[in-house]
Amino acid sequence: MRLAVRTVRGTQLTTAGVVVAQWANKLPDVAQQVDAGLGSLRTESRSKLKVAASLTVAEQLMPLWLVSLQATADRSGRKAPEVILTTTNSGHAISAVRDGAADLGFIESPGALSALRNALGDDFAQASPALELSSAAAVRAAVLAGAGPAVMSRRAVADDLAMGRLRAVQVPDLNLRRALRAI
Repeated sequence: MRLAVRTVRGTQLTTAGVVVAQWANKLPDVAQQVDAGLGSLRTESRSKLKVAASLTVAEQLMPLWLVSLQATADRSGRKAPEVILTTTNSGHAISAVRDGAADLGFIESPGALSALRNALGDDFAQASPALELSSAAAVRAAVLAGAGPAVMSRRAVADDLAMGRLRAVQVPDLNLRRALRAI
């Protein structure tokens, strides 16, 4: 398709060239609209933050982090993003970030149970669990109600330990610390 014709007197647009030139004149306006639209989408994506966090992180750390985020935003005169928190296990948090269902994830490293078994030794026979519960709050409530001992995060029972409602049992050479990671 020819858009222009060259002659000794100069260059002349063909009929198709005139149409293409009219379209091209609209491009700066379209580019400006696209840029404004992308800016709006960027602002919208920053105003909401979808977070997937493992149980301990969601229950024990996220509330403090979210209050701190809000206070920092208030001090700087900015609006904190709306955080939509999903509490799940570490595997699901990883999947949510990988699949785009979450913008950010917080997970714990595995290994507390294997560290406990190693510390107790091979001769230790594990009793059948009295209860199987899915959250630290439920385990804590069951222990307080007399269900028996449990292995729990100190963060989850800090108030109970301080008030004497629960007691920590020291096991020599046992390290149940777990690394926390942002993903």
